[in-house]
Amino acid sequence: MQIGKELYTGKAKSVFATDDPARYVMRFRDDTSAFDGGKKASLARKGAVNNKFNAFIMARLAEAGIPSHFERLLSDTESLVKRLEMIPVECVVRNIAAGSMCRRLGIKEGTELDPPTFEFFLKDDALHDPMVNDSHIRTFGWAGEEEVARMKELTFQVNAVLKPLFLDAGILLVDYKLEFGRYQGQVLLGDEFSPDGCRLWDAKTREKLDKDRFRQDLGNVIEAYEEVARRLGVDLS
Repeated sequence: MQIGKELYTGKAKSVFATDDPARYVMRFRDDTSAFDGGKKASLARKGAVNNKFNAFIMARLAEAGIPSHFERLLSDTESLVKRLEMIPVECVVRNIAAGSMCRRLGIKEGTELDPPTFEFFLKDDALHDPMVNDSHIRTFGWAGEEEVARMKELTFQVNAVLKPLFLDAGILLVDYKLEFGRYQGQVLLGDEFSPDGCRLWDAKTREKLDKDRFRQDLGNVIEAYEEVARRLGVDLS
């Protein structure tokens, strides 16, 4: 397989063409950002940690029958993925109140949410990723009714797999975001699952082990990511 030209550069990943038109290479970089790119830094080892962490999670989801674009690791920082037509919304499940939910609704951080909540957000940094609903998504043609239902279904299936997986490692899966895309008529999980896109707290101390350490200047960001990986049994070698 030959890696071709760079097709997309995001805040923390780059996507490259290959000699297979149905496959891309996704490269995880050491870059990190928060607040729609308003805060940026480069953190040593981050690309490799997130790449291997994502591969581990995608494998666990595949075992549970949840389809994704992930195919295999290529190197410390690169993975082979299916070429998706991405749907421009984020799907967010919250098991515990944190982040924007607390600011928007005045909910105390740490409040247990039973049942978990589900939210859609439009992927648009310039608009600060506004919350949208099913009606917006259908009306503006971002996804069809069956695709909306499928994204919700898969997002909750991910919760059913990962919430106990993390809890067994002494970690609370507070919330997470997922992105989906179309591939050969199916809706597949795309993008990544790493501490960059979820909140993870130590189950006993509620110490934050995710990107909030970067957002809130708590320090030891990658050390926290590595601790989560170690507890889960992710091979970072």
